[in-house]
Amino acid sequence: MKLAYLKKIHEGGASDAGADARMRGTEAQDVTRSVPLSLWQRQRLALIIAGGLLLVLLCAWLLHGWLATGQVITRERLRVATVDRGHYVRDVAAEGTVVAAVNPTLFAIAPGTVTYQVRAGDPVSKGQLLAVLDSPELMNDYRREQATLDSLDAALERQQIEIRREILTSKQQADLAQVAIQAAQRELKRSQWAWDQRVISERDYMRSIDDVANAKLNFDHARDTADLERDSLALDLRTKRLERDRQALTVADLKQRIAELSVRSPVDGMVANLAQPQKTRLAADAPLLTVVDLSAFEIEFQVAESYAADIKPGMSADITIEGRRVPGVVTAISPEVRQNQVVGRVRFRNGQPAGLRQNERTAVRIVLDERDHVLKFERGSFIDDSTRTLYVLRGARAVRVPVELGAASVSEIEVIRGLAPGEQVIISDMRDANQAAELAISN
Repeated sequence: MKLAYLKKIHEGGASDAGADARMRGTEAQDVTRSVPLSLWQRQRLALIIAGGLLLVLLCAWLLHGWLATGQVITRERLRVATVDRGHYVRDVAAEGTVVAAVNPTLFAIAPGTVTYQVRAGDPVSKGQLLAVLDSPELMNDYRREQATLDSLDAALERQQIEIRREILTSKQQADLAQVAIQAAQRELKRSQWAWDQRVISERDYMRSIDDVANAKLNFDHARDTADLERDSLALDLRTKRLERDRQALTVADLKQRIAELSVRSPVDGMVANLAQPQKTRLAADAPLLTVVDLSAFEIEFQVAESYAADIKPGMSADITIEGRRVPGVVTAISPEVRQNQVVGRVRFRNGQPAGLRQNERTAVRIVLDERDHVLKFERGSFIDDSTRTLYVLRGARAVRVPVELGAASVSEIEVIRGLAPGEQVIISDMRDANQAAELAISN
């Protein structure tokens, strides 16, 4: 019953609302009429339609430009360089360090115990005693070789006496053979007289002639044997003398090495460091100390390996030390590459300036090339001779163009083809552009 009552009330309300609507409506009083537009209204409508079309075209044009450029970059984040033609200097700048050109390190020539006579930092003069090595092994070698030399000297003297004795014996035999010739000749004369008188037989006479020939033959053999003996003895004596001389050289070398046990300074300078503690037992060839020649400084610099092939000994260099520019000349460039760097040396051209200190920092500038009428522009940090494309400003756009670049210096780079004088090139890092053909430049 309750649901039926509520439905009845709802239907009654709806019928009352419909009755009220019919009573309040004015549909029966309204009459539809067609009123023509005035001229001003038609012009206004035409202007609105034309403006809408222009707005649509402008949006379409901007959308096309945005799609063509692909990216918009603000001008304030760009570095721009102007291409021009003029004097071009290709140079290399590097940091250098003042080093001693002459800094010999002295080594132990034999195993032994070192006793230093100086300390690190002491000034020394050439020939000054720096350290003493006590080497019993070297002294024993010297005494043993000296004894061998003495025995060879005695053997050589004994050989000389023996040679004189043998030469004397050979000479004696030759002389006896000559005496035998003389005796045989006297006997032949007597036999000749007797033969002429026919008081001896022909056989005795012919025997006397044979005796003379035999004596001469013995003499010739004795003389030749004496000569051969003399040559053989001379060769033996020469061999003994060479053996003795060789031993003498060994003794002289050991004597020199013993003298070098007293380590002396090879230059005027300063003791840079002591390599070993005092009274240390060392092996042969162990480092002892380093002496620095303070009158001969050079500049050691490092450059990238890409410049190593262009730097040659003899090139001019500018050295900047404490704000002073000093001319120099490249003396050496290392063939070895370490961590993409190459080490070189520069010496002072007009004498060493005063007040230099070892390991002092300097700046070095080396001129590699210098020409006139070269097309160039300021070099960016991301541009080198391997760069093949650059962005060129053209109005509010940056267009990527192919280029061929040449030699690069510290501040400028040469243009071979692709750019013209007066063009503006973006030298900033453009890796974020992703090689887009064009870029929009906004203010």
